[in-house]
Amino acid sequence: MPRHPDPELEQRILAAASRLWARGGEKALTMRAIAKAAGTTTPTVYERYRDREDIRRALRLKTRGRLFSTLSTTRSLKAAIQNYLKFALENPHGYEVLFDDVGKPPSLYEPWPSFNLMRERLAERLGGPPRTHNRLMLAIWSLMHGTALLIIRGGFEGPLRTQAIHACVDTAENLIQCAKRRDGVVHSGPNWPASLILGEAEHSRVGNGEKDSKQRSRTAKRQR
Repeated sequence: MPRHPDPELEQRILAAASRLWARGGEKALTMRAIAKAAGTTTPTVYERYRDREDIRRALRLKTRGRLFSTLSTTRSLKAAIQNYLKFALENPHGYEVLFDDVGKPPSLYEPWPSFNLMRERLAERLGGPPRTHNRLMLAIWSLMHGTALLIIRGGFEGPLRTQAIHACVDTAENLIQCAKRRDGVVHSGPNWPASLILGEAEHSRVGNGEKDSKQRSRTAKRQR
């Protein structure tokens, strides 16, 4: 009798890869180990994913989707920030996968739905198009990410963990209130360049002109 494809096999492979990452990080993420943990064979894994980087990309996109679902249930930027931290702290290993070389290809040229959602919420507070708030959104994002990793890797517990979370939420709110006053905002260095676009999939670029264009083209072909 012919063998029927397992509709849940790809999810089993990703679940196995996620467990291996949680236990041993990138070094533990080999195709053979993933196959064994998923209860299948190495050739079968290769039939669905080209290499380890392809699996890491699938993990990133899956985790981004889960994070976006968590944030999309909120109605305010403050609530979104709180949910972001809650998600990161409840899913520490999956969260770390999101930010491994996030500013480099292929991650750079993948969609960042949560970043865009929060930037839209920021625009609702301050007015104007979302892209005009890139710099402030990057600051808030850095604040959230730094807080999450400090708690995760620093082993923050009890009152220290609670204070770190509230300090992050309150500081983000103070940054936004300062931006609303306009005259309270201090700018250093150059303005945000039009050639620097984040989180918008194939439209994303860091400002390297032709090099960026070629890389986006290669990434788009791999995603088809």
